[in-house]
Amino acid sequence: MLSVTLRVARFTPKPERPGRRRGGSPFGSKSPFGGDGSEARSNRVRGKRWSQDYIVRAHADDSVLDCLLAVKREQDPSLAFRYSCGHGMCGSDAVSINGTPTLLCTAKVRDWARPDSPEYANEDGFRPTGEPLDSSEHAIDLDALDPDTPLVIELAALPGFPTRRDLIADIDPMLDQIRKLKPYLEAKNELKTTAEGKVNVFEYLQHPDELARYELLSNCIACGVCEGSCPVYAGGEAFVGPAAMIMSSRFLNDSRDAASQARLAALMGPDGSAACQSVRACSMHCPKGIDVGEELWQTIQKVDAAKARLQ
Repeated sequence: MLSVTLRVARFTPKPERPGRRRGGSPFGSKSPFGGDGSEARSNRVRGKRWSQDYIVRAHADDSVLDCLLAVKREQDPSLAFRYSCGHGMCGSDAVSINGTPTLLCTAKVRDWARPDSPEYANEDGFRPTGEPLDSSEHAIDLDALDPDTPLVIELAALPGFPTRRDLIADIDPMLDQIRKLKPYLEAKNELKTTAEGKVNVFEYLQHPDELARYELLSNCIACGVCEGSCPVYAGGEAFVGPAAMIMSSRFLNDSRDAASQARLAALMGPDGSAACQSVRACSMHCPKGIDVGEELWQTIQKVDAAKARLQ
């Protein structure tokens, strides 16, 4: 087993003083991105921040979530983090590991642990962050290390969202933007009939090619990893965000959906497709393998074409 130090960026919020209101739009009483700014959230949550180390014994194939659960059971029950299924299906445990947004349950100690030593820094004195160790030139063979070699994994809340406590980020802004774009099927009101001539209103047949257009997009679990990677998104007011656009794209590509024009119109605002800068950082760490940047680019082209038709 390995000795691993979990270096957790902890946070305890400070209660708001009665009668004092924080947050709101940085543009004053009215936001150019819609609404009056009264419901906007602020990332500047007041409270105490500090870094705390927890030393655990773990196998190389253990997940980082396993390590955190061991800490919570055996060392510090006050440590707060979110998780549910533990198998990369729910997306509730997205955090920043070594500076990279990813899921706790799918992140293995083997991929993210690094020696807690100045020798890990490069010739310029900087240490690499932002990518798993096994996919870079700085990969470390943990099997070749002495079991007592000190290893460290740095953990922080998902970037781009307000931190509520420790590793728990407030993803309500992202969920609000997803709801805004109506993430549900609005099927055509066409009655289908069976071979016997009976009405079957629940069946909408699709060709396999039509299914393939959106099948991968339907795997999106709204974990927020793409939002945490996006340098443009920061709370969802100036940019609707890649997660919401992926949800919209999923139904734009669905042959059964009858609300394509309304969906495209919802993305024509200044906080819609026009705010995307095509950086494509959102594609790098999607746990479901969706090429988010490419899908957004295709959606942007559809929105631009719809705008041209209206002129």
